[in-house]
Amino acid sequence: MRKILFSFLFFFITNQLIGQMNDAGFEFRSKIGFLAAHRGVMAHLPKETAKALEFTYFIHTRGSKLWHVKYRYPTVGSTLFIGSVGNKELLGNYVGIYGFSELPMIKYKNYEMSFRIACGLGYNNKIYDPISNPKNVAVSTRLNTMMNFAVKSTYRIKNHSIVLGLDITHFSNAAFKVPNYGINMPYLSLGYAYAFRKTKHIEPTETNFQKRIELSAMGIYSMKEVMPIGGKKYPVYAINIAARRFFNQKAGMEVDLDIISKQAIMAYLPYTQKTQLSIIQVGLYAAYLVPFDKFHFVFGMGTYLRDKYKPEDFLYHRIGCRYQFRNGLIANFTLKTHFARADYLELGLGYTFKTWKK
Repeated sequence: MRKILFSFLFFFITNQLIGQMNDAGFEFRSKIGFLAAHRGVMAHLPKETAKALEFTYFIHTRGSKLWHVKYRYPTVGSTLFIGSVGNKELLGNYVGIYGFSELPMIKYKNYEMSFRIACGLGYNNKIYDPISNPKNVAVSTRLNTMMNFAVKSTYRIKNHSIVLGLDITHFSNAAFKVPNYGINMPYLSLGYAYAFRKTKHIEPTETNFQKRIELSAMGIYSMKEVMPIGGKKYPVYAINIAARRFFNQKAGMEVDLDIISKQAIMAYLPYTQKTQLSIIQVGLYAAYLVPFDKFHFVFGMGTYLRDKYKPEDFLYHRIGCRYQFRNGLIANFTLKTHFARADYLELGLGYTFKTWKK
C-alpha cells in the first residue's frame, strides 16, 4: 500500500514539474509555529515552539493551457519540508515532500496573494512505542500522508521575491495503524524566492472549454486498524458510482453513491452477530471539484443511507486528489474522515464510461 501511495505521489509531482515546464525558480522559507492539540488526550504533547525550513522548486505557468489563464496564471511545484512539530522528545523531527498548486486571489502590480493546496508524504524519526515512547499518541508509523493549506503573500522585485505565509500542515497515517490522532501544525513563514527569468504570458493553444457531464465507477481499497493498540488490521473494499459536472475550467461538482464493506466493523460490538451483508454501508456524497486540466482536487461531505451498526458519525468527509487520463481511467488518492477523525486512506482506480459534452 505504501509503494502504491508513493508511486501515485511521484507521478503527480513529476507531472506538475515536467509536464508544465515554463518559467521556473526556487524558494527558501523559514517557518515558526506550534502543535495544535485537537484532542484532550494530546494535551501533554505541545512543549516547545515548532521550527521548520522549506525548499521549493516552482514553475510560473505562462498561459499555454486554458486553465492557466482561467486561474490567473497559478504557480505549481514541489517542496521539501524539514522541521520539528512542537515536541522533539516524543514526536521527533519530520522530513516531507509535497506537490502543490498556488492559486492567485489578489494581483496588483508586483504584489500577489495566493492560496496553496498541497499533498505529499512525511517521514518522522519518533513514533509510538508501548515501552520506549508510550506518550506519543499522535503517530504510530514513520511514513505518513502530508497535507498543506496556506495563504501566501508575495512581493516581487524583478526576478526576486519576498514571501510571507500562514499555513496549516497535517501529518497522519489515515488510521492505517493506531494510535493515530494526527498532527496539525499552524505555521507562520518568511522567505525569499528567485525566478530564473521574468514570466511572459503567451496565448493558450486551446480556445474554448467544453462543459460536460460524466458518469464513472471506481473500485477502492484500503487498510484500517482499530483500537486497542496492536490489534488486527482490516481491509476496506468500496465501490463508488459518480455523476459529475464541470461548469467551467475552474469548478465542478459530483454526486456519488458509495457502497462500502469495512471489515473493521466486525470488531465493533463484538458480542453482536454480524454478516458480510449486514456490515455494508451505503452513503450519498456530494463534492466540489477544483480541476487543473487532468488533475483534480476533491472536497466533499456525505451521509450514510445505510449503516446498521453506526460505528462512527452519520456524516463523513472526503478530501484529496485524482488524476483523470485521456482514455477515461481515473487514479484516486483521497482521505475519508469523520470530521477531524481519519477513517481510512482511499486508493482507487476507476473509469469514465459515459460523457456528454456541450
